[in-house]
Amino acid sequence: MNERKPRVLLVDDEPDILRIMGQRLEMEGFDVLVAKDGEEALAQAQQDLDVIVLDLTLPKRSGLDVCRVLREERRYDRIPIVFFTSKEPGDVIERLSMDGALKEWGAQAYVNKSEGAGGLIRAIREVLAEGGV
Repeated sequence: MNERKPRVLLVDDEPDILRIMGQRLEMEGFDVLVAKDGEEALAQAQQDLDVIVLDLTLPKRSGLDVCRVLREERRYDRIPIVFFTSKEPGDVIERLSMDGALKEWGAQAYVNKSEGAGGLIRAIREVLAEGGV
């Protein structure tokens, strides 16, 4: 029996992040698609996805803007979004995640890049276990 791997869209403008995190996610059993900017993320979102991992600072469209656009369309509302960013503690998204307001942006989780692949994999598994949005 051939079970379908969960499909993750990894969106980041840093080629090393796409390569390293993409490889780790694949090693953990995920099917990984990548996008290097906000416009490409919106185009790739039309695939059959299980999770979208978004950096906040992207060329062409920010991660917050991509998230907002996706949440405005019903066909994407079941896909969980995980913010994966290098923003430092104290930045606005850190405060949003701490006080529970993160969902106002349409995301289900936030992971600082300093947590590495382990933190990202945990967050992805958690949102998948929760059943998405």
